[in-house]
Amino acid sequence: MSKAAGSIIVISGPSGAGKNTVYDEIKKKSDKIVQTVSVTTRAPRINEKDGVDYYFVTEEQFRKLIDNNEFIEYVQYGKNYYGTLKSEVERLASDGNIVILVIEVEGAKRIREAFPESKSVFLVPSSVEELERRIRLRGENTEEELQTRIGIAVSEMSLMNDYDYCVYNDDLDTCVNEVYNIINNISKG
Repeated sequence: MSKAAGSIIVISGPSGAGKNTVYDEIKKKSDKIVQTVSVTTRAPRINEKDGVDYYFVTEEQFRKLIDNNEFIEYVQYGKNYYGTLKSEVERLASDGNIVILVIEVEGAKRIREAFPESKSVFLVPSSVEELERRIRLRGENTEEELQTRIGIAVSEMSLMNDYDYCVYNDDLDTCVNEVYNIINNISKG
């Protein structure tokens, strides 16, 4: 697995930082940039597809994957579980791809611990207010859940200095270009 680790780049940040939006724009720039599909117990959002955006499973199925040691990392975030399958990373890396893991902060920490040679990018929202606006737009949280997510996000922002790169996401095009340039420099180096 260590051979694959050199091609692993983590894109992380708090909920609402724009991780998936930024990745969606970056993947349009190169067919060698691929994302792992994470496993989650949360319900799909509108327009999300199983096996494309996430592998949506029950909590019982998720626990079975844990018991079978199939995850590189997994974490409980709120009431839901998220994890990255070892087999997914190995499959993508074996094809010579630049493997991008778009994951939350705790999962990113575990990836960096498991693969110290991997590189990490932390997306910083322009403000807590903008973060709250983005989370509200999803329309999937109660007010209590929203406040919990915002509290977690603020706490996670204090960890940005643990990352190799920090990119402010206050303008999507600028952020995408900056992250893409980072990925290019890493893959060449």
